[in-house]
Amino acid sequence: MRYDAEHKQNTRRKLLKAAADAIRAEGPHRVAVAGVMAKAGLTHGGFYAHFGSKDELVVAAIGQMFEESRDRVLRETHDRRPRDGLNAYIDFYLSRMHRDAKEGGCPLAALACDLPRMDVAAREQFAVGMRELSATLADRLRQAGVTDSKLQGDSMLAELVGALSLARAEPDPKRSDALLAHSRRALKRRFNLSANAAEHGE
Repeated sequence: MRYDAEHKQNTRRKLLKAAADAIRAEGPHRVAVAGVMAKAGLTHGGFYAHFGSKDELVVAAIGQMFEESRDRVLRETHDRRPRDGLNAYIDFYLSRMHRDAKEGGCPLAALACDLPRMDVAAREQFAVGMRELSATLADRLRQAGVTDSKLQGDSMLAELVGALSLARAEPDPKRSDALLAHSRRALKRRFNLSANAAEHGE
């Protein structure tokens, strides 16, 4: 019985990961249950053992996407001084790698345009994830000695998402790279972060 419960939980995680990747790449309205199940290596008939509908899957996948984003913040800032950790996260977020990895990128940049057309449950899940991600950044800013860290966490997140979205929209790779680089420098200067942090841009 314990194996069955663990197996179901592992299958659900695999399904959510496949759904999250598909939503980022294709948008929530173009995602098909059959395609997600195939990508996860599962049969279509097993879907309803985990979710009651496609809408329910989308809501859970949005939660999964934000969980991955929070894990990335924690991974970039773990075992680093607060300012160094924020520098590392800015370097990751506004990098060519993140810009080009749409299937694994931030859900805010991936879903913001689709949000008004999504149902209430999906919008509420998105709002919860956005607030938690902002709070995670605010906590790191507080540790770095930034005043009014809650407000500044919201502002930093908005600037990160805006810059990434514009860089993805720019068809000229050089101009897109420059936008990312300028945004990295501007954010670090604004929050008085370490000037010695490496700016990979990769």
